[in-house]
Amino acid sequence: MEAFDQVLQRITPAAEQQLELPEGWGQGRALFGGLTAAIAWQHGQAGAAAGQQLRAMTVSFVAPVLAGQATLQRRILRQGKNVTQIAVDILQESEVVLAALLTYGSARTSQVSVTDTPEPRSVAPEAGTPFPPVKLLPEFARAFEYSVTVGGLPFSGNKSREFGGFMRFRDLAQPVSIGTFLGLVDAWPPALLPHLTELAPASSLTWTIEFPCELPQQLTNEWWHYVATIDYAAEGYGHTHAHIWDKHGQLVAISRQTVTVFA
Repeated sequence: MEAFDQVLQRITPAAEQQLELPEGWGQGRALFGGLTAAIAWQHGQAGAAAGQQLRAMTVSFVAPVLAGQATLQRRILRQGKNVTQIAVDILQESEVVLAALLTYGSARTSQVSVTDTPEPRSVAPEAGTPFPPVKLLPEFARAFEYSVTVGGLPFSGNKSREFGGFMRFRDLAQPVSIGTFLGLVDAWPPALLPHLTELAPASSLTWTIEFPCELPQQLTNEWWHYVATIDYAAEGYGHTHAHIWDKHGQLVAISRQTVTVFA
């Protein structure tokens, strides 16, 4: 199983690149979405202007991304004085399997400042419930540690609209990058799964993650706090959003997903 950050290190600044996607990161029949989104970010960020930081990234999981040969393509849609829009496609067998839009922007002076999104009170990560080490866990989940402190475990029948707790990599010594952070956030199962009592497949259709401030340089063996909320779920689809805080209680990202659940 190639390390998450090592996969990203194989991506070059070229506008188009061939990449061998690794085995060992399975999520059902596809590769882990957090890894493929991170690959798209790593490829796209070479097109950003100096001094601009990632403000938002939207990912459409068009088709299952499989281990093996893939083509990465980057297009700069517009590069303005303050904002750059970049499109990234991952192709396999000449078909787009993942499409991403990255929005970079420079900081500007503003009269509007609302920065006190509070971190909810929670027990310590050590007091939460880890995911049990069962064979049914997705292959990629071996790379992460989880501590559930809000809602219940997947397939536990817990009907809470909130689900989450703490997360970290099991083995990653480098300071976190946006790429590895994308893996952490997407490592959480959809917030709909605790509502079920029997195993059922679920997958993300779209994922938008927003970064209100620069990501702190934090080693990944420290915990990040994640709480997801179900906004609406019916007819096999769910709409959720999640907030993520660092160890100092600073909001570092807002994640929004449309998911399918086959139950």
